[in-house]
Amino acid sequence: MAELAYRRAVIKLSGEVLAGARGSGLDFDVVDRLAGEIKGVHSLGASLGLVIGGGNIIRGTTASRWGLDRVAADYMGMLGTVINALALQEILERKHGVDTRVLTAIRMEELAEPYIRRRALRHLEKGRVVLFAGGTGNPFFSTDTAAVLRALEIDADVIIKATNVEGVYTADPKLHPDAEFIEELSFQDALVRGLAVMDANAFGLCKENGLPIVVLNVNQPGAIARVLKGERVGTLVR
Repeated sequence: MAELAYRRAVIKLSGEVLAGARGSGLDFDVVDRLAGEIKGVHSLGASLGLVIGGGNIIRGTTASRWGLDRVAADYMGMLGTVINALALQEILERKHGVDTRVLTAIRMEELAEPYIRRRALRHLEKGRVVLFAGGTGNPFFSTDTAAVLRALEIDADVIIKATNVEGVYTADPKLHPDAEFIEELSFQDALVRGLAVMDANAFGLCKENGLPIVVLNVNQPGAIARVLKGERVGTLVR
């Protein structure tokens, strides 16, 4: 078993990552590649939880702008995260032989187990990859917040925000080509400089509890494994 700087981690995957170049829906080639990355990390002996967004299917905040009730729209978004978690679970188990469990914040026993903290910890102790679906189970809270809550509940050492960009920049690099990459910063620096690392609720929880955040480009092969080994990848916020 490899010597790891972080032995237990929660990986926050955006739904958009699973869509690949399509921009929406599921690109199963991308899901398969990500499953291979997760298998590689798991084989190091790391204890892994995953929280997946649902933006590739439906985003509650976007749906509400079209006149849908915000609460109903947010629940639709939570169901999108369950679809993504089940897709990743199937590929992890059937193609890569990784033992997994999906735990949902909204009860749907025919599909997955309900989220119970002690049950999640037991699955992790048995070496299973746990996929946390359904967000927090409450409207008005993002999957960023869900990821941080689950990380704190299972006593994770780090939360990894897996995105399509290299890390945190001084501005949006897609809109500002001259934006500078930031390798490391403190929670206070991020607040003072107004850098959007995570949504405010999630970021506040990390700051209050001293939970480090690594923001990285999940499209870089081996990036997550390198972080858990203690290598500098992406941006570290602590």
